[in-house]
Amino acid sequence: MVGMTETDRAAVAYVATQPMLAQVEAWSAINSGTRNLAGLAAVAEQLAVAFGALPGELALVTGDTAESVAADGTVTTLDHGKHLHLVVRPDAPVQLLLTGHMDTVYPVDHAFQTLTFRDDGTLNGPGVADMKAGLAVMLAALKAVEVSPLAARIGYEVVINSDEETGSFSSSALIARAARGKLAALTYEPALPDGTLAGARGGTGNFSIVVTGKSAHAGRNPDEGRNAIVAASDLAVRLFAVRSPALAVNPARIEGGGPNNVVPNHAVLRINFRPADHTEIARAQAAIDTLVAEVAAAHDVTIAVHGSFNRPPKPIDPGAAKLFALVKECGAALGLDIAWRATGGVCDGNTIAACGVPVVDTMGARGGAIHSTDEFLIVDSLPERAALSALTILRLAEKGLL
Repeated sequence: MVGMTETDRAAVAYVATQPMLAQVEAWSAINSGTRNLAGLAAVAEQLAVAFGALPGELALVTGDTAESVAADGTVTTLDHGKHLHLVVRPDAPVQLLLTGHMDTVYPVDHAFQTLTFRDDGTLNGPGVADMKAGLAVMLAALKAVEVSPLAARIGYEVVINSDEETGSFSSSALIARAARGKLAALTYEPALPDGTLAGARGGTGNFSIVVTGKSAHAGRNPDEGRNAIVAASDLAVRLFAVRSPALAVNPARIEGGGPNNVVPNHAVLRINFRPADHTEIARAQAAIDTLVAEVAAAHDVTIAVHGSFNRPPKPIDPGAAKLFALVKECGAALGLDIAWRATGGVCDGNTIAACGVPVVDTMGARGGAIHSTDEFLIVDSLPERAALSALTILRLAEKGLL
């Protein structure tokens, strides 16, 4: 451990004493799929107890409402789990934001519900890497900061949301408010197995486009009908043609229709856009507006668009570059070679970066195969990554972002 102060060494030693693996096991044993409100409530209570060991004001808060478009075009309001929000020393000179999520992609009836220790030193289980381990790493790092002589200089907010895996529609406003005035932010998505971090990220936009036509008999009077499936398909093809090297477009599903002898009067097009920059968001939105109007007129149907570009692109701007350099410096002190690379995935780091706050969003434990039944956590990376976070926070308190 090169170039470390006595305070640094004390923090590294402290995180090694924390029960991170036991926490991961306990939190991952509870199914917390985004729509499993009972499971989320149970995990939230355990997290509230664990993070309640930190000073400050902790609350489980209700987020904003979000809409869901059903296969029949019905728009309903979704219920979400509560989000954990902790505020510590809001008047301290150095203010940071730390975020994570308690939900997973595995619903309550998913077959993948158990934990298995493997001979290669990994733990296989639902959410172990993404991101129950990240939450344990965050907590251990913050507890190490609290016992350091620099604690009084550091204020922070923690947001652990319950809907990250479905787009953070309920919690994005909470995260954005928490980001205001912060020097930097750390988000605890898992690092890659080799420790590589995510750098620049593209954005994302998800849309459900409801097409309403007119039913008719497919043989007797088909021309009196207005085929919603055909209109939705035409719109999908036209929107797909908007793609570019900086904009991926994925028409993912068309729902609707019925018996073969009935002209379908209803369809829902589900489509995802992945813009690499803000210019592409503007171009894609303009294309949606124009093409929806053109298809509606061409097919004599009504079209309603639901959705938005909810996560903007996250470039590596000068502030982010400085924060990455600081994390790399802290890694070097621990004997770690920290690298990063661009990714097409999105997370709450996108929302934070859009607020003008530098963020590194893969500060969690090392792991892989997330969102699958092969998901795994590299157990030995828990103290390693907690030490990396603790040192990063302490260095931010000492010298900020130079």
